[in-house]
Amino acid sequence: MAVSRATGDGNAMKQDIALQLINVGRSFGMTPAVKGISIDIAKGEVVSLVGHSGCGKSTLLRIIAGVETVDSGQVFLDGHEVDGGHFVEPEMRGVGFVFQDYALFPHLSVRENILFGLRRHKKAEAVANADEVIRRIGIEHLLDRFPHTLSGGEQQRVALARALAPRPAIVLMDEPFSNLDQGLRGQVRAETLSLLKSLDTTVIMVTHDPQEALSTGDRVVLMRSGEIVQVGSGYDLYDRPENAYAADFFCISNKVPGICREGRIETAIGNFMRPGGAAEDGSAIIHIRPQAISISLDRGDITARVKQRVFHGETEHILLAVDGLDTPLRAVALDRLPEGVEVVRISIAPERVLAFECN
Repeated sequence: MAVSRATGDGNAMKQDIALQLINVGRSFGMTPAVKGISIDIAKGEVVSLVGHSGCGKSTLLRIIAGVETVDSGQVFLDGHEVDGGHFVEPEMRGVGFVFQDYALFPHLSVRENILFGLRRHKKAEAVANADEVIRRIGIEHLLDRFPHTLSGGEQQRVALARALAPRPAIVLMDEPFSNLDQGLRGQVRAETLSLLKSLDTTVIMVTHDPQEALSTGDRVVLMRSGEIVQVGSGYDLYDRPENAYAADFFCISNKVPGICREGRIETAIGNFMRPGGAAEDGSAIIHIRPQAISISLDRGDITARVKQRVFHGETEHILLAVDGLDTPLRAVALDRLPEGVEVVRISIAPERVLAFECN
């Protein structure tokens, strides 16, 4: 699967592409880590690599950085081959890397950490680059401190400054916000991405958090078992998943069995049009997201019994038993039900029902 935002003639497309992976493969012993990965990433684009642990996303990041080499395929940065037929050392690739644990040198001050990545530059140029990125990130007050005296958010900003100081064409980020407390994570993430966008930096960020992937990437690359499952905007992957794995990764759905006849799926809770039109008769499973279920005391197509209620502040998560279904339906209610309610009526938005693999 090759994906590119670039348009126009061949020369224009090459100028617009920051990174190109062509059929990239890498194995460790007999275990394949990535298999046949092909994708183009445009200059200035923010791409989220997401998937469960072991899916190959961090290995792919390390291949781009040059820390790992490919067994097959090719890697191009700014139109120049850096792995495949010709290998370019990591320090010569113009790539910045922000690690999950930040990897700051404990014996160096903040300023010395930032300057470390500029040791190949002339001193005056190194100091000018460092001063500019220090000012942009706003860490002037931290320069004489050492990493162990910094908070998690401060360490993250220093690690970003060190990655940006050499003015890389691409910044790679491996779970960069996972060590931060939940409240701080959103703030630091927003500040970081705003800065990177203002610098028109190409960013590839690894995350295991579906919501982080959807909210940060211009495009999201979902991976599984070393392969790309689907590529697209966050809206594409959430609203138009191409398979059941993609649908469930971003939101655990209610799975309801049914029978597909002439393009309609008949279930115990009603009949639904199968997206995509008619299909062969056979068994089918529909996926209903909790948010697609409306709950009312007196309006709705189906009677349901309240089995469990869990209060989440702005929402209430409710388990609903329905006749004909072996498993209760999970629903999310924006309006809190009155205390003691045991029976409700529910409706399902048909346009939000997903269906896959009618057989």
